[in-house]
Amino acid sequence: MSSHNAVFLEVIEWFDSGGQQLVHRIPEHGSAEIKFGAQLIVRESQMGVFFYNGQAVEVFGPGRHTLKTANIPILTKLLSVPWALTSPLRAEVYMVGMHVFSNLKWGTREPVAFRDSQLGLVRLRAHGIFNFQIVQPLLFINRFVGSMGLSTTAAVEDYLRSVIVSRLNDHLGETLSSLLDLPGQYEALSLSLQQRLQEDLSHFGLGLTQLYITSITPPPDVQQAIDDRSRLEVIGNLDQLVKLKAAMAMEKAASAPGGAGEGMGMGVGLMMPMMMAQAMAPVAPATIAKLATPTVPCPACESPVATSAHFCAACGRQLVVYDQCRHCDADLSPGARFCSQCGHKTEDKPAARVCGACQAENLPASVFCNQCGERL
Repeated sequence: MSSHNAVFLEVIEWFDSGGQQLVHRIPEHGSAEIKFGAQLIVRESQMGVFFYNGQAVEVFGPGRHTLKTANIPILTKLLSVPWALTSPLRAEVYMVGMHVFSNLKWGTREPVAFRDSQLGLVRLRAHGIFNFQIVQPLLFINRFVGSMGLSTTAAVEDYLRSVIVSRLNDHLGETLSSLLDLPGQYEALSLSLQQRLQEDLSHFGLGLTQLYITSITPPPDVQQAIDDRSRLEVIGNLDQLVKLKAAMAMEKAASAPGGAGEGMGMGVGLMMPMMMAQAMAPVAPATIAKLATPTVPCPACESPVATSAHFCAACGRQLVVYDQCRHCDADLSPGARFCSQCGHKTEDKPAARVCGACQAENLPASVFCNQCGERL
């Protein structure tokens, strides 16, 4: 968008060809003299945030919108002679991607300390993947883009990785007693950790849609000790050993070609007509309407509301959050300098928790130290 256009109205739109950019600012540098009547085109999976004279004015959903400013073609240029033909009525637009950013990897760069009830102090490495999306575009711009200057998935991924690792250490310390109890608990740990992280991410206008823990591994010597213990337990119980051998023999028989494979193929053939009938069945109008209107749950009453709505139809809560207090998480009004709930200054940040044993700094509200595993 040219800053020297004095006659024609602007048409503002954004294409994200790569799908990896969270926010795009128009113009990319500085501000612009967006004129009265300029057209803003917001596509599906996007939201547009309009800033005028340094303040957020409106959040626009998908569609074509008319922007209203005091910049009039030609006339504003003539009235801007005292400012070297530069209008003091500045405006900019932030285009925010609202789709799910998926298949992002997280992991521990350095092993974290975990106090095992049976193995003692153990250094663990953990890895997994997660998906997230922006749920409050204005809050995300004020908290993340404005204060941290992060606008790509790579930059946000680095920050979220550190938060996930820190909360994982606290979560394991409170829910897991020993690594020997870990098999079979990955799904439960993933779901509970995701719920724990929702509160942290909501302060930045982000939502964690999925989180998976793919591996939690101790050092090689600890792994060897666990393997030796499991072998002794299996060999010490002859009944279990016989059952294990029988299960292995059945697995080999099932994988061999012959009657078993032919029987499975016949079963799939019998199921095909039913599967085709279900696929070709007409979709109910209510289902089509539900799919056509994307909704999000209200943070107050959990009622479904449209992504472009500003207020909840069930409880009346304002859905567009401008900012939040860093101490009590209360919603702040635009331009607030103090929180109306706890009285803290809005620019004050909670101090990092310092471990009394090793003096390492941890995130605010951390329960266990990432370096030595001691309770803070």
